[in-house]
Amino acid sequence: MLWNLHSYFSLRYGIFSIEQLVSGLVSRGYETAVLTDINNSTGVLTFIKACREAGIKGLAGVEFRNGDELLFIGIARNEEGFREMNELLTTANKTKKPLPAVAPDFAHVSVIYPFGKLPARPLRANEYVGIRQIHLNKVRLTPAAALEKYVIWQPVTFTTKAEYALHTQLRAISHNLLISQLQPAQVADASEVFPSRQQLMDKFQDFPALVRNTESLLAACCFNFDFDTHRNKKTFTGNRYDDKQLLRTYALDGFQRRYDCNDKVARDRVLKELDIIDNLNFSAYFLITDDICRYARSRNFHYVGRGSGANSIVAYCLGITDVCPIELDLYFERFLNPKRKSPPDFDVDFSWQDRDEMYEYIFHRYQSGNVALMGAMSTFRSRSILRELGKIYGLPKADIDRLVHDPASIMNKNEITKMILSVYDQMADFPNQRTIHASGVLISEAPLTYYSALDYPPKGLPTVQYDMYVAENIGFEKFDILSQRGIGHIKDCKEIVRQNRGLDIDTGNPRRFFKDPKIADQLRSANTIGCFYVESPAMRQLITKLKCDDYLTLVAASSIIRPGVASSGMMKAYIERHHDPSRIEYLHPVMKEQLKETYGVMVYQEDVMKVGHHFGGLDLADADVLRRMMSGKSRSKKHLDEIQDKFFVHCAASGYPEDIAKEIWRQMESFAGYSFNKAHSASFAVESYQSLYLKTYFPLEFMVSVLNNYGGFYQRKVYVNEARTAGANICLPCLNKSVYNTCIYGTDIYLGFDCLQNLENKLAQHIPEERLRNGDYTSLENFVLRTGTGLEQVIVLIRCGAFRFTGISKKELLWEAHILMNGVKFEKDSNLLFESFSRKPVLPKLEHSVLEDVYDEIELIGFPVSGTMFDLAKTEFRGDTAAADLARFEGKTVRMVGDFVCDKHVSTKNGKQMKFGTFFDVNGQFFDTVHFPPSLKQYPLYGNGLYLIMGKVVLDFGCPAIEVQKIARLPLHADPRSV
Repeated sequence: MLWNLHSYFSLRYGIFSIEQLVSGLVSRGYETAVLTDINNSTGVLTFIKACREAGIKGLAGVEFRNGDELLFIGIARNEEGFREMNELLTTANKTKKPLPAVAPDFAHVSVIYPFGKLPARPLRANEYVGIRQIHLNKVRLTPAAALEKYVIWQPVTFTTKAEYALHTQLRAISHNLLISQLQPAQVADASEVFPSRQQLMDKFQDFPALVRNTESLLAACCFNFDFDTHRNKKTFTGNRYDDKQLLRTYALDGFQRRYDCNDKVARDRVLKELDIIDNLNFSAYFLITDDICRYARSRNFHYVGRGSGANSIVAYCLGITDVCPIELDLYFERFLNPKRKSPPDFDVDFSWQDRDEMYEYIFHRYQSGNVALMGAMSTFRSRSILRELGKIYGLPKADIDRLVHDPASIMNKNEITKMILSVYDQMADFPNQRTIHASGVLISEAPLTYYSALDYPPKGLPTVQYDMYVAENIGFEKFDILSQRGIGHIKDCKEIVRQNRGLDIDTGNPRRFFKDPKIADQLRSANTIGCFYVESPAMRQLITKLKCDDYLTLVAASSIIRPGVASSGMMKAYIERHHDPSRIEYLHPVMKEQLKETYGVMVYQEDVMKVGHHFGGLDLADADVLRRMMSGKSRSKKHLDEIQDKFFVHCAASGYPEDIAKEIWRQMESFAGYSFNKAHSASFAVESYQSLYLKTYFPLEFMVSVLNNYGGFYQRKVYVNEARTAGANICLPCLNKSVYNTCIYGTDIYLGFDCLQNLENKLAQHIPEERLRNGDYTSLENFVLRTGTGLEQVIVLIRCGAFRFTGISKKELLWEAHILMNGVKFEKDSNLLFESFSRKPVLPKLEHSVLEDVYDEIELIGFPVSGTMFDLAKTEFRGDTAAADLARFEGKTVRMVGDFVCDKHVSTKNGKQMKFGTFFDVNGQFFDTVHFPPSLKQYPLYGNGLYLIMGKVVLDFGCPAIEVQKIARLPLHADPRSV
């Protein structure tokens, strides 16, 4: 009887989750209800499924509004009606036009208008009038014939006064108003409560006709959605048989490229996989992924295929991945098993510069309306809740900052702040706005408006209104088309090498890099800055601890570094056992049988599946559910509890010691949401090796490509330092040498105009374009006349040294610029005939210091180029030792001077804060610090700057670090420009 329910997917309006609505319907005695969120259908299919599981009839609807104005409410009579409503919303979203005030002529939708707001024309057969309790006196005298179109209308938005207050706060946030400024039309009426069925019947007991009409209306609607059907595009060629034959042809062609034609093991596995792929009807999924990769290859786009699909030899033969599953002994059942209902996932990484074209190809290649980006939901989180609530109550920024950073402060003890803090938990994780998933694309057999309306965010590509969890629940498997800067490093470096050295290099067939002794040395030394996935401080430390210099160890390291392995204590155990096999311990013979390769340590998702299957007695389907839980793709706590019960029942029946079973489960559970599958780690390691090859043999060009892809893990100064350490001469931007981004001539690396923080982007692009058309700039005046640059921008270029080709000092140029441009605005391509007649200043000799240049560069670029931060220190002291010799001081207290690079916050088990820091020494070499809670509290680490650090040197598997006892910023020479 309730056909106007709002969930919290009525963004910044409703407050009930789908679960709360459904449990409320059951407890209040309802058998039928309709979810009608405002201008979206995000929660409909979740609502339908939850109602079905609860034994009630759930129906699909939408409340159509223009802003705060309610137009009408639609209820789908069937799935076609749901699509009709979604199409109407999609059109409005695409065209950015208001919804029509009167409903279109729906064929499968019942439309209900609010009482007193009817269309000027007669109502159609499918149109009704909603009557709320407040309207009853007005309809008492209505003739019986007219009542046929009237139905009970009880909107549901909240239940209690506290929930009404939360609704009001959400409305103020939505309108960006003080809560006192809200108008009645901007909030729901206080009567939009959640009555029991009996209470609702009592309200309308004098109007049995309305009750009958409402029951009849809802009885005529049904929504028999099949949640077990696969929704992805079913065929690639148009029929299954042709798909099977085409995939077989492509796979066997690829087999000949990848393997010796007499390799029976590989051939048998290809044929076995092809049979399973066909039996499970996954051929189209493979062919579509292959089609995407073929297009990328035709455009010479570098890409990396990964995900569980990388366990597949068919994917390897097709060229989707570069990981040989036989060589790595990848767990076949992780990829496909006969009980698997959904295809394996493929993640395909492209350069951030190429991904938009890949999207364009996919959206044009496959049927319009059947392709969309995956949606996601941005939620209210922690600080954002406090800030939003603070704003609507008019708190000053300082008060809001204090509330955010120090909620326990005595200054926060007032009525408003108490109220804000009391609401905090209610709003946590509330949906705030619909957004786009980082990489997911859906390619559907049927139009996607059968499942939701489509949004059109700024990128302009249609986006479904639900997230990846809903997509999975309704039968979709997304294609992940990711953007990654590491791919850009590789792609661009090859072109830069061609331009700078005249060499054409190839990073294909990466297996040849695995045996290269120079690359092995590079990896073992942890000289990996700029290299994908292996450049972070934690990863470089792990490489050092493992003395990693081969592919298989790097594959393991790529997964060991994940929080799941580290937090379970297994990272340390793995390193110990890697160096000393005598320390290997197997908790049970099954562990030895399944985990011999990883020294009895669970490193990959496959390891947890194997242990769950062979030790815990789980079938492959349950083991796969366990894997999905570990990778964060399942939110079903109930299902996990069922699997846990099966695990322990089997262990007890098998006579396993209880303490052993509990420890093995603890290790498995610690992986939740963090572990990698082995194929994924192997794919990452392949890309790491491609980067390592380029860094080893073409270090300067590689660093230029890293800078031009705007870095990786570190800030820009780290990559400039790395290039300098590798032998480059780092040059400031120059009007006659630099281009928009960083470029290289031999060993001279010229920073691009893009690095100047205060230079307009349009000018940064125009400077090299004008130089290419009309030759080098000859003087300040020549530059101004040709580009029409204003005084403010000219000053930026002078101060960064871009005019040094003139041989004139910066101070003289600044005088010249002010005299030349005083009150004068030059247009582009001004008459150059008058260039030589302008006045040149006659100046006395002006003093200049390197310190001025360094401070200019810090202001304009963010870091010094003409010198280093160490040049600014007042003290000559540079440390008791260099970073390279730190290990020799194990157990001793040393003092080091360091230029801050980065830090990482970590919470201890008791909730206290500690940090790990990374610094440069005076030679530009890295060293690491550990800041335990007591020292961090007394001696905070504030970020960028030059620090004097005192602490004890510790060695962890040969990797040195300083346990900080004291740390403080060093005083610097004053900025001479301000004197």
